[in-house]
Amino acid sequence: MTAPKPITLFIPCLVDTFFPEVGEAVVRIFQRMGISLSYPSDQTCCGQPAYNSGYRNEALIAATRFIDIFENAETIVCPSGSCVHMVRHHYLELFRNENSYLKRAEKIGAKTFELTEYLVDILQVTDLGAEFNGRITYHDSCHLRYGLEISEQPRRLIEKVHGCRLVEMDESGRCCGFGGSFAVKYPEISTAMLEDKIKSIITLGAGTVVGGDMGCLMNISGMLNRRRQPIEVLHIAQLLASRQPSAKAEGLGFKGPRGQVTEPDKPFLEPLPPGILESFGDVNNQTKVFAPTCRSFGAGR
Repeated sequence: MTAPKPITLFIPCLVDTFFPEVGEAVVRIFQRMGISLSYPSDQTCCGQPAYNSGYRNEALIAATRFIDIFENAETIVCPSGSCVHMVRHHYLELFRNENSYLKRAEKIGAKTFELTEYLVDILQVTDLGAEFNGRITYHDSCHLRYGLEISEQPRRLIEKVHGCRLVEMDESGRCCGFGGSFAVKYPEISTAMLEDKIKSIITLGAGTVVGGDMGCLMNISGMLNRRRQPIEVLHIAQLLASRQPSAKAEGLGFKGPRGQVTEPDKPFLEPLPPGILESFGDVNNQTKVFAPTCRSFGAGR
């Protein structure tokens, strides 16, 4: 069997700046599989927020930098469907009049993968030895399900987590209302969409919500917290990296049902050796474009 190619980690702004635990979980997953990892510490935003807001010139600058940094990577893996969708599809639009960069964008898009897509479709792995007791429901983020057509892969991985039971919510693919700047520009519409999503989650009776994009999870967790709902929220990377039969979502830094951070009986994840993660969580190493938006959501609102 051919050894897997070395992986270069593409860590989204939200993860790097606000939820580095998700990046740490990704590292644990691949380290346990014996796969070589690298993390370019000078990576910044892929340009998606600027692109979605209509600032094409600014997005082009970020996209050009992304290509320059990641071009020599053999395989790029990212724990975000929206960021991978940006690189794989919207870069082609951004560089359509830049012939030299268009060809480079095509090549880099072809070797950029979302986490669950890479595990299931490329490595053909579904059982990572993860343990987690409880009923779990999965939220399909829009870019992941409709943009990249990835929906079965995360479910196959969740079904192999020892001790958990996957239960489907009604209309799991309905948008949670986040949409980045959409939630800021159209808060009433966004809130109404989120209320529908929260109703589906609460009605189902699952103890944990899992997803693949931190924007959605931050949005969902914020309303669950404000409504004092004791429902955990996890990125799928954290679930797959878990080795505790009973664990809590505070690994994401989300607050408990009464606003306090509840300490788990045991660490959610074992300590990670220093090295590759030295830059995770360094706000100065990433763009700060998300900061005003993020403070409007999440558990502290």
